[in-house]
Amino acid sequence: MDNVNQKIKQKLSLVPEKPGCYQMKNCDGVIIYVGKAKRLKRRLSSYFRGTHTGKTAKLVSEIVDFEYIVVESEIESLILENNLIKKYDPKYNILLRDDKSYPYIEFINEDIPKLSIVRNINRKRKKNTNLYGPYPNVTAARNTVNLLNRLYPLRKCKTFDKKPCLYYHIHECLGYCQYKIDKVIIDQIKNEIIHFLNGDHSFITKKIEDEMYLQSENMNYEKAKELKEMLDYIKLVLTKQKVEIKDNINTDIFGFYTDKGYLSMQVFFIRGGKIVEKHSKIMPLIDELEAEVNRYIATFYDKGIILPKEIIVPSVVDEQLLFEYLNVKIIKPQKGVKNKLVEMANNNAKILLEEKFELIKRDEEKTIGANEELKNILNLSKLDRIELFDNAHLFGTFNVSGMVVFIDGKPSKNDYRKFKITLDKNDDYGTMHEAIYRRYFRVLKDDLTKPDLIIVDGGLGQINVAREVITSLGLNIPIVGLKKDDHHATNALLAHNPIVEIPIDRKSNLFYYLERMQDEVHKFTINYHKQIRSKGSLSSTLDNIEGIGEKRKKELLKKYHNLTKMKEASTQELSEILPEKVAKNLLEFLNNL
Repeated sequence: MDNVNQKIKQKLSLVPEKPGCYQMKNCDGVIIYVGKAKRLKRRLSSYFRGTHTGKTAKLVSEIVDFEYIVVESEIESLILENNLIKKYDPKYNILLRDDKSYPYIEFINEDIPKLSIVRNINRKRKKNTNLYGPYPNVTAARNTVNLLNRLYPLRKCKTFDKKPCLYYHIHECLGYCQYKIDKVIIDQIKNEIIHFLNGDHSFITKKIEDEMYLQSENMNYEKAKELKEMLDYIKLVLTKQKVEIKDNINTDIFGFYTDKGYLSMQVFFIRGGKIVEKHSKIMPLIDELEAEVNRYIATFYDKGIILPKEIIVPSVVDEQLLFEYLNVKIIKPQKGVKNKLVEMANNNAKILLEEKFELIKRDEEKTIGANEELKNILNLSKLDRIELFDNAHLFGTFNVSGMVVFIDGKPSKNDYRKFKITLDKNDDYGTMHEAIYRRYFRVLKDDLTKPDLIIVDGGLGQINVAREVITSLGLNIPIVGLKKDDHHATNALLAHNPIVEIPIDRKSNLFYYLERMQDEVHKFTINYHKQIRSKGSLSSTLDNIEGIGEKRKKELLKKYHNLTKMKEASTQELSEILPEKVAKNLLEFLNNL
């Protein structure tokens, strides 16, 4: 047994059989997984005996050390586990994280009622506000708000104007800013809206039907047709599948299914006796099944989802633990209607996994598999984080550089960075030098996460410049480049020291992986470049063209006034003011803006 395994074996002998949390570390001492256990010794030992498959095997292959914290109870270990995951954001816990959030409709139930759409349910709200939802997406929530705003004369403005606005004149507002409205009328509006948002559509359906027949009798067929479409919208979109829960309270139902190393979770949101939305998630099964399901449900409401009055869960769940953590009623039914609802959720989770499994495996081959192939080609011990750089300029002006980040084969957009280069001339090497220096000086200064690989979109020159900067900063990060063929398509890696060319099979997953990364950094940098260019005025744009001084600039401005007219001019026309070569450069410059 090697030293690392011997070290783990010795530490395992000292672990107590008590509840607590554990943190797995890789060769760099980075925490890559956080878990909890009722009995720490038993759970930790299970990682290092027998055989594992899937993501668990991958995790175990990277573990070189572990730490643990003993607590007094399971609820303490669940709280600590959640806090440690938030603090360290471990690589393998990210795979299990669910970032899906939902919009809600906020009803401001004051003297003057108002509707709005919110995502951040934890923000400070007024006392007399209620949230309704969740809605599947912003469009569904917005359609509902628009429907209610058309049917009821609610307040639309954020601040009161001194006189009634357009909404008052088209009868979609009562003119609260100028007129005192009878409280009985406002209370009726509030009551009907609250009933509607709670799932009772009868008030509004009757209201629309009566108005539709009235308009039809008055031969106002266009208005009648519009009301008919609104009625159809309610019936087809807002009226969801009914369920047989007679107590009519807000309930969430969880179900699961596991197969081939994956866990599929299904959630039904029941509001007003109807399934208003469902949410699903497929993730690798790394921990024990009970621990994974408990963790998923416990942390599900951390993402801005309002807790219901009760949660119905499958038999594998520890309901007492969840009750203590969430402080909401947890039901684990054994029979009856609620048990059938859990079975329905379980069945939906099974169908989802069976439908998506092949797509998931194919996606992993294109990302994680290709990332592993790249790691092996470059002889790296690990390849979790890649940072890629690209430059953009126009005749040496508006110099920018962009950096994108891929973590475990997938883009991490929150980590992207833009660099506005101070160097104002056509110098790719100088641009690369400045961008690399600024990035990794900041990494050192702020103790940021270092990448396992840097990729520059360029040849030998850019690689050498980047390597010089990294060496000068005392860092040891591998740097490679992407070589393009005559058709500007990537066909080889430039790597190692001394630099050698490594051909890439154009039909391989690795080729598509590198191409995807290259396209991403190029698109990100070009978009930033366009933003910078668009901020320049006509005068400053002309300042960027060599051969155009103050006198020629004044003549061009006097004759053409704007860039559009200047762009439409021919070289011959511009040559009346400028030398032919300068005129050609100007047109080329303008056509690239």
